[in-house]
Amino acid sequence: MRKSILYATAILILSFFGTDNLISQEDALLNSCTHNINAPFIVSGQPFKAFLTGDEVAEFHTTFFAGSTYRIVACSANNTNIIFSVYDKKRNLIFTNENVDNAPYWDFKVEGAVECIVEARLDNTKTTSGIAMLLVGFRGNDQGK
Repeated sequence: MRKSILYATAILILSFFGTDNLISQEDALLNSCTHNINAPFIVSGQPFKAFLTGDEVAEFHTTFFAGSTYRIVACSANNTNIIFSVYDKKRNLIFTNENVDNAPYWDFKVEGAVECIVEARLDNTKTTSGIAMLLVGFRGNDQGK
């Protein structure tokens, strides 16, 4: 029932404000996010994004491969609004930015291929709704040491 109300509210908002405004907000957010992924990192694929309200959690699945250093970047209208956590496929916590003042990014290297779950949620002490966007960047081990 809650999801139905949420979907209906989203449709009403989109029809009232139009999708052009939302798309331009996402473009501005993407441009802001890419400032945290600069050389020698390269953005891999499409951004992960979700509109969140309250205590909702967005869940994204990705695989990290040995031989690269990765950077996960979390963005919102105010970059410290997003709390992101990285888990292995058994849900063991690998990292959370909540322990480092909601830092907007995290760099790490993996020893072998690892399937991960990345969760993003809003810091409810700072905002109650907004777009959460995650970007993943990578660099080979021989780049930018």
